[in-house]
Amino acid sequence: MTAIHADLFLDCHAHVGECPVWWADRDALVWVDPPRRVVHVTDVATRHDREVPLPLEVSAVAPAADGRFVVAVEDGIGLLDLDTGAFERVGTLVPDPPGRFNDGACDPAGRFFAGTFAWDLAPGAGALYRFEHDGDATRVLDGVTVSNGMRWSPDGATFYYVDSMTSTVDAFAYDSATGALRDRRALITLPDGGADGITVDADGGVWVALWGHGEIHRYLPDGRHDRTVRVPTPYVTSCEFGGPALDVLYITSSAVPMGDVAAIEPRPAGALFVCTPGTVGLPARVFRR
Repeated sequence: MTAIHADLFLDCHAHVGECPVWWADRDALVWVDPPRRVVHVTDVATRHDREVPLPLEVSAVAPAADGRFVVAVEDGIGLLDLDTGAFERVGTLVPDPPGRFNDGACDPAGRFFAGTFAWDLAPGAGALYRFEHDGDATRVLDGVTVSNGMRWSPDGATFYYVDSMTSTVDAFAYDSATGALRDRRALITLPDGGADGITVDADGGVWVALWGHGEIHRYLPDGRHDRTVRVPTPYVTSCEFGGPALDVLYITSSAVPMGDVAAIEPRPAGALFVCTPGTVGLPARVFRR
């Protein structure tokens, strides 16, 4: 078992840092802080961090083919210009029961997947949706409590998915032509639960952020655990590869683990962390209209 230690990269004290994605055109990391309703753009060379505000909680972000970014907000998705802050609605879907969208990612064909949870965390009240290129939404998975990390294998044939209230990372066979999911199976079982955001490297390894444990675990495509990244704060939320060679792993974290700003954790909670894990990532998949 290989153990790696992550270092502090940016002491930004985010309430809930989430959903990092690499912006190759700018050598920047783009990520969100839902409670504060901002998208962060972090220049990794200068470590200058810029905030782009939105009127709603923003929970996920991915690059779009026209240079903007697709974002998941409380009640749907839109396109955000990170230079001007201009936001265009693409698809609206009010969660029922009341809640909001959470994590999201683009599939190999340029669709955007995003899932929901209920504000009261009612078991099974959330769902996973597939947004087509025109913004139309299709419900593809029911019975979700907290929809979270999602990524595809390098060949696009396998979809990895996290419902954070279970103790598994699930794998589905994926049809890129139709966006259909089938043959669900538990790829990874975590004895203490806590799976949050995930990413996949170029060798097919699945990297899982373990909320409350202060660790990122890498699993082989057959589910074996082969690498651990130790992070100096317990509430790690997600991770993504970046840098010109995609060989640097950036890690987001939370300073408000229970959603109560009165109970904010001390620094370095909410910071960005970094390590060189010995493998390379995949280019960010792009939303296409």
